[in-house]
Amino acid sequence: MEKEDNKVRLDKWLWAVRQFKTRSIATTACDQGKISINDQPAKASRIVKIGDIVSVKRTGLTRTLKVLQITTNRMAAKLVPEFYEELTPLADIEAFKSRISRISIYRDPGTGRPTKHERRALDDYFDF
Repeated sequence: MEKEDNKVRLDKWLWAVRQFKTRSIATTACDQGKISINDQPAKASRIVKIGDIVSVKRTGLTRTLKVLQITTNRMAAKLVPEFYEELTPLADIEAFKSRISRISIYRDPGTGRPTKHERRALDDYFDF
């Protein structure tokens, strides 16, 4: 028989180890198929066990985490490495960071083209 301490929902664990800002965002990611445990798509209510391999798909990067400890409480960022081991290859992380750094100008979708005033301000900012 397992102890109650060793049982926690996937969405709650992902929120507790700071992979998502809120638990509802973690639940949505599970519903959209962006989270898998041991290469199987996982629902938010799935129970996480020590030793499970959790894959989190984000824009352009899939993080792979091995569960080392179970927790239900959100913790300080300094304590997070005690609860999972990062298995994502360093080359993938570096490639993702380099792609992000190449993005120079970003506008929110639906805001349209910049006005003449905004364009001049952007030109001054980026020294064009």
